[in-house]
Amino acid sequence: MAIPIDNNSQFSSLETETVEITVTERAANRIKIILENESNQDQVFRVSVLGGGCSGFQYSFKFDHETADDDIFIDKNSIRVVIDPISANYLNGSEIDYTDDLIGSTFVITNPNAVASCGCGTSFSLG
Repeated sequence: MAIPIDNNSQFSSLETETVEITVTERAANRIKIILENESNQDQVFRVSVLGGGCSGFQYSFKFDHETADDDIFIDKNSIRVVIDPISANYLNGSEIDYTDDLIGSTFVITNPNAVASCGCGTSFSLG
């Protein structure tokens, strides 16, 4: 069974560790705008942590049609962010945001678990 959570709330992962992840208003609004421009709006915004990148791990953002039974759902402003339990452990305490500035527009994660990150902000390492 999927584990639904409200934004800014805590949930228990399969390892019974408490994990907290926040989605900002800016991120939720941008996801909503992107989905409104899609022909298939029945998608979720999946955030995951993958091995690789110049610092050891990298963030992945994508729209997905499928969810797994153990996915964690964060509902905010009529959108749904989905995170698998393993990625959620790496993202504990993180904030998912969206930035639109002179150097570009992108989703960003402020992760207190990252001890180093690359210049692009999508790759990080853990201590």
